[in-house]
Amino acid sequence: MIKRSKTVALTILGAAAFTLAGCQEDTVDAAAFPDLKSCTNAAQNGGMFSAQDCNAAFADAEALHVEAAPRYDSLSVCEEQHGQGACGTEAAATQGGSGSIFMPLMMGYLIGNMLGGSKASQPLYKTPNGKFTNAAGSSTFSGNSGATKLSTSQFNRPPTTVGKPPMSRATAMSRGGFGSRSSGFGG
Repeated sequence: MIKRSKTVALTILGAAAFTLAGCQEDTVDAAAFPDLKSCTNAAQNGGMFSAQDCNAAFADAEALHVEAAPRYDSLSVCEEQHGQGACGTEAAATQGGSGSIFMPLMMGYLIGNMLGGSKASQPLYKTPNGKFTNAAGSSTFSGNSGATKLSTSQFNRPPTTVGKPPMSRATAMSRGGFGSRSSGFGG
């Protein structure tokens, strides 16, 4: 009887551990770079990504930046959210757009080795406290360079902001600012 109880207890314990492991998000090897040159230099020195990966991920991050970067109705609101000198006009960022809408400048990008061998990327933006955030504003990183493991959700595509009304000071404040969660990003 005792042997059976131990077997049942071990089986339940094993099933619980398996269930908990199934609930955890998948993580991938990822790195952040302040610019394309930093990534290609790392690739030449045996980094985890090739120069081709760097180029493709940078182009994808730039395209996502144009499509999904937060847009503000004034330079002052943009700089409140991203720091002094970290914003430009939509017209400059998109080679079109409006000169009266402001967007943060892309201050780097994330690149990740996704499941199945594909690569994914996200633009990075500066926060007013000198950290960096992804396009969705869902995570904050301590830097814009280094390697780590990240959840695959860090590479989810945020909704487009093209054609949407730009955020005003009141809108940005009601959201709690751009970028609300904090994550460590070590190098």
